[in-house]
Amino acid sequence: MKLGGQRNGDMSRRSVSPILSVIVAALVFLVPAYLLPGHQERRHVPAGHVPFPSAAAVAQDITDDLGRPFTRPGRAPERIVSMAPNVTEILFAIGLGGRVAGVTRFCDYPPEARRLPRIGGLVDPNIEIVRSLDPDLVIAFRGNPLRLVERIGKLGLPVFVLDIGAGLEDLPPLVARIGRITGTEARAGELAAELRDRIQAVDAALKGTASRPKVFVMLYGQGLWTCGGESYLDDVIARAGGTNVASALPKKWALYKRERIIRDDPDIVFILTRSTADFEAGRAWLAGMAGIGAVSAVRSGRVYGLDEDAASRFGPRLVDVLDRMAALLHPERFGGEP
Repeated sequence: MKLGGQRNGDMSRRSVSPILSVIVAALVFLVPAYLLPGHQERRHVPAGHVPFPSAAAVAQDITDDLGRPFTRPGRAPERIVSMAPNVTEILFAIGLGGRVAGVTRFCDYPPEARRLPRIGGLVDPNIEIVRSLDPDLVIAFRGNPLRLVERIGKLGLPVFVLDIGAGLEDLPPLVARIGRITGTEARAGELAAELRDRIQAVDAALKGTASRPKVFVMLYGQGLWTCGGESYLDDVIARAGGTNVASALPKKWALYKRERIIRDDPDIVFILTRSTADFEAGRAWLAGMAGIGAVSAVRSGRVYGLDEDAASRFGPRLVDVLDRMAALLHPERFGGEP
């Protein structure tokens, strides 16, 4: 689906390929701010200076990210419909996979999620299917059109809407909030603490690092599509000890010019792909562009693959992306060769 010459968050699947359940999600990258009233974009804070909300802050009265009060039912929900892939991943990660009654067609992780009833996509969920699943909780995300979310609520179904995280510091509180509305505070709290500890371990390992290699992230199969300064991946790059060459772009994702990459001369290129074959194809495509062979990353062979789905969904696997990125940017700090 095109938007002003650029792809929208719920990107069309190239032919039959589901490659973009990436940006799949409006949830993740590109959905316009008007879907959530009053939403304001936040820029990342440099690595090492990002505070985590306290447990007390997370424990306040529950309101969803539309600012609406949410009353938890008297018992834990038994039938949950997830309207976004990252929500599905978090539900499974906190042990609620058996209670998930329906998911979007993009929800393919963990593998068990693929066997669940489909409600449609992020921007085109089928309201009748949602109702037929008889959920006692529907968890929506910013990529879902507000009018459809409101229609679900008018059916008398409890709907809780979550916003996109601006940076990694928003991930543990997101997990904790899902734990609160599902009555699994203890397990969600454990996962949130684990994620927080892993992020802070990277911060500690990189403390005092003087060098910040220049990084270019490329989404395979979409030309020179890259993350700008408003993408949470910009924050991931910063926390991993790098500098996003496209950080000055006031967008989440945008097309980059070949001439600009040559001028920026990134030290490392990360290609977001869904398979080894796609990575090899993407690397060959990039290296074959006129003038790109002179770029430092290509000259030195520092072109690496990152799991597209893990990077494009604001869920627990995003910390795996941070770990891999940091180890490749600063191998001397993580037991590798300098």
